[in-house]
Amino acid sequence: MLLKAAKQPRHRIHWVAMMKKTFSGFFLVAMAAAAVTLAAQTTPQTTTTPAHRTTATTATHRSAGGCVTPAPALSPKIPALPASAPCVKTLYTVTRIPTTKLDYGSPLLSPEVREELGGGPATYSLDYVDTQVGTGEVAKAGKWLTVRYTGYLVDGKKFDSSYDHPGGEPISFPYGMHQVIPGWDTGFEGMHIGGKRRLFIPYELAYGEQGRQNVIPPKSMLIFDVELVAQSDTRPTPPAPARPSMPGRPGVPPAGTPPAAKTPPPGGATPPAGSTPPSAPPQGSSSTTKPQR
Repeated sequence: MLLKAAKQPRHRIHWVAMMKKTFSGFFLVAMAAAAVTLAAQTTPQTTTTPAHRTTATTATHRSAGGCVTPAPALSPKIPALPASAPCVKTLYTVTRIPTTKLDYGSPLLSPEVREELGGGPATYSLDYVDTQVGTGEVAKAGKWLTVRYTGYLVDGKKFDSSYDHPGGEPISFPYGMHQVIPGWDTGFEGMHIGGKRRLFIPYELAYGEQGRQNVIPPKSMLIFDVELVAQSDTRPTPPAPARPSMPGRPGVPPAGTPPAAKTPPPGGATPPAGSTPPSAPPQGSSSTTKPQR
């Protein structure tokens, strides 16, 4: 005779069913979470970045020989380089990365404000061409450089020149000491005394976005023709200015002028007051003596 299976208590059956349901629920939740994580890892993320204008760059491309291509386009008003001059080369290239980032900008913001709040990186270069290689010592930071120069805008306008200064004297400045625009503070690298160079200075290394009132427009690239005349450890003594002649008083000759010779008054003129008039010849006599026979 087969024995009948003992009946399980009803409360134990309910507990086992509940455990099965709970385990199934946990399993489904875990599977769903894993599926979401996998989808997040495999689905490409799309992020929205705030719109801004990237600062216009003045960086140049260099060929294998180091020449800038294409060469900077200049106005024909700027003197042409000598036919023997080498190609334009890059002294250095800089990329500046902004320290601030615009996380959100309302559609009401203008492009100018967006750029000011968080513009993109800017890349620019300082280009040059040596039109004459000097034979003296090389320019050194901390020395006083004496330079002749002429500065042009890209449109050919000459805005400054040492040749137009009184006496056509060159200027002197401490090189690398931040007393001039950055393009000048670094643009004489490798240049020897007696050399001549043309510098193509981007506005980031010149007068910036503001320019110079009534002289240089905002964001202006500058072209300088420079000549390194000399360098010294101390500031050169400026030449003594020529002493201007002092205007004399009316009727009074300048000091050192020899006195003018006295001219007798013309015949019939009234003698000056206080002078003795010449005596008149006696009547009946002649003013001339007749020669004796």
